[in-house]
Amino acid sequence: MRRLLLLVPFVMTLAVPLYNRSEPSLWGFPFFYWYLFACLLLMPAVVWVVYRGMRR
Repeated sequence: MRRLLLLVPFVMTLAVPLYNRSEPSLWGFPFFYWYLFACLLLMPAVVWVVYRGMRR
């Protein structure tokens, strides 16, 4: 069941209409870029949670 968590960042990046805009910006970067960067940082955390759950 925890393996389904691996789909979350993947689906977040596929939902382009959710982040296809430039506002709000963060430190001068449009929303599009920092949203994808946040997804990129989220993925290792999700993989770690799934890995820890499968080891038990």
